[in-house]
Amino acid sequence: MRGARLPRMAIHDTPQWAALEAHAGEVPSLRTLFAHDPGRAGRLTFAVGSFTVDCSKQRVTDQTVSLLIDLARAAGVEARRDAMLRGEAVNTTEGRAVLHTALRAPRGTRVEVAGHDVVPDVHAVLDAMAAFAGEVRSGARTGATGSRLRNVVNIGIGGSDLGPAMATTALRSFADRSMRFRFVSNVDGSDLVEATLDLDPAETLFLVSSKTFTTLETMTNARSARAWLTAALGDQAVAQHFVAVSTNHEAVAAFGIDPANVFGFWDWVGGRYSMDSAIGLSLMLAIGPGGFADLLSGFRDVDEHFASTPLERNVPALLGLFGVWERSFRGCASHAVVPYVNELALFPAYLQQLDMESNGKRVTLEGEPVATATGPVVWGTPGTNGQHAYFQLLHQGTDVVPLDLIGFAQPVHALGPHHDLLIANLLAQAEALAFGKTADEVRAEGVAEHLVAHKTFPGDRPSTVLLGDALTPRALGQLVALYEHKVFVMGTVWGINSFDQWGVELGKALATRIAPELEPAGAPTGAHDSSTNALIERYRALRGR
Repeated sequence: MRGARLPRMAIHDTPQWAALEAHAGEVPSLRTLFAHDPGRAGRLTFAVGSFTVDCSKQRVTDQTVSLLIDLARAAGVEARRDAMLRGEAVNTTEGRAVLHTALRAPRGTRVEVAGHDVVPDVHAVLDAMAAFAGEVRSGARTGATGSRLRNVVNIGIGGSDLGPAMATTALRSFADRSMRFRFVSNVDGSDLVEATLDLDPAETLFLVSSKTFTTLETMTNARSARAWLTAALGDQAVAQHFVAVSTNHEAVAAFGIDPANVFGFWDWVGGRYSMDSAIGLSLMLAIGPGGFADLLSGFRDVDEHFASTPLERNVPALLGLFGVWERSFRGCASHAVVPYVNELALFPAYLQQLDMESNGKRVTLEGEPVATATGPVVWGTPGTNGQHAYFQLLHQGTDVVPLDLIGFAQPVHALGPHHDLLIANLLAQAEALAFGKTADEVRAEGVAEHLVAHKTFPGDRPSTVLLGDALTPRALGQLVALYEHKVFVMGTVWGINSFDQWGVELGKALATRIAPELEPAGAPTGAHDSSTNALIERYRALRGR
């Protein structure tokens, strides 16, 4: 398989990087930019799918955008994008292709990995998922007692939980409301206990999502769920109440799951990019195969835009370049995502993994230390709740935090004036963050001089507004794909591998070593530091061991 790395100098040593460093101190305030350029909003507002994306409140000029595009070309963004879409092994540390875009490729297209067309494989799994989901939703497939399976509990962690949980919550207005959907990820026993507390085992279906069927947290929860079920229905019920999303058929069969109820995926699908694979089976059960197909269409809308649109109008590419501008040239260490739609409550958490696990890297593709800051801390909650929690810091804190404000013109539920007030808050926050309020403006309102400094807002807090028509499955697919490709562009510019996650391995390995040391009283601890050994001994004492 051909690799996708091209010889190049370190990005921070390029003239394009130097030009942006020199330019960073020359950009006027947003007040000045808007005052002298009435056409600014028009030039910096773009359309992709059903979204209008207003980047005009980014603190950039036309020259900034031009310099960023020059940087993207110097970093080989277009070449690496094309290599990824062709199925080349752009995940070089693991020697893997990165083809989440193939998960939404239409029938009849061809995408090869090592000479094999993967599109028929993808659609074979989608067809099997659709058949299974149709049977469960219709009641044709029942549990061991003949009862309808109306409770679905997804057991996974990371990408096997965050994506389907986020999307099922986001699209609950499209779901079968006669069914209930729960998501268990935390190895804390309370997560599973609370998820099953009010469920009838005879009506409960468990989805165990683990590619290897060895993930510690997932399999611990799965075994406890199995014990909960078999205590009520017996061992023979496992085959009718458990399905697996995995490639380890031997381990799945040993668990007691019917081989016909195993849905596979491939090593070219990264966990945080997998919600549109079989990992999304819980979502398909919720919104139906038709709704899931609409979701895939939304992903495809943005995939095609990203693949073919020049960088000057390529929305995910521009979002990625503005992310690099904020992080590397303006020193912004974090990025807030604030959806003004309650159904997207889990979207910031989903983006945390997508962005931080992808771009939280300290070495380049060549294994050299990076010479610039990479992945920002991503965080956020739904508006308007965040306005009464952390927006004080966004407006008047000492750190500048860029943010994305996401809203939709059509409400999920129309209720009196609620939606107009919601969107009014979105637009007002973007305006207030950008332009602030000067001391003279505060004085003009008659504010006492000793309070003027307290009521002054510096402004120049950059934001991007993403305004969609309505939150539908297709729109959600578009939104997720926008961020997937944004993250890819940022990682490519920084010269890092956005598709591995070695950083999660060390803690997991140590936990596996420590877990058996917590049980026996008086047993020697392992080769740990003095603090860890003392804490192990204290834990044993508190547990009466």
